[in-house]
Amino acid sequence: MRVYYMVLAVTILCGTALTARLSAVLAEGETPAKRQLLVEGARLWPVYCAQCHNARPGSQFSPAQWDAITMHMKTLSNMPAKDMAAIREFLKEAR
Repeated sequence: MRVYYMVLAVTILCGTALTARLSAVLAEGETPAKRQLLVEGARLWPVYCAQCHNARPGSQFSPAQWDAITMHMKTLSNMPAKDMAAIREFLKEAR
């Protein structure tokens, strides 16, 4: 239950700025597959990342840094590759 409240708080605090950015990205004419990946990443980001630490905003690191960070986090968390790919793409676009 505690994790649920943490995820909810992170989503509320970070969600406003990221929702505006995600809306802008989605409006730029991305393919349906890319849009689905970004939406899935936005949904999974607070769920997975807030379990162990504060979920970082996409603007905190460059796209190349996100590639390295997410590879490391995938290994540590043992999360499915498709989930990490969605989170990585979301964070790289949410700049």
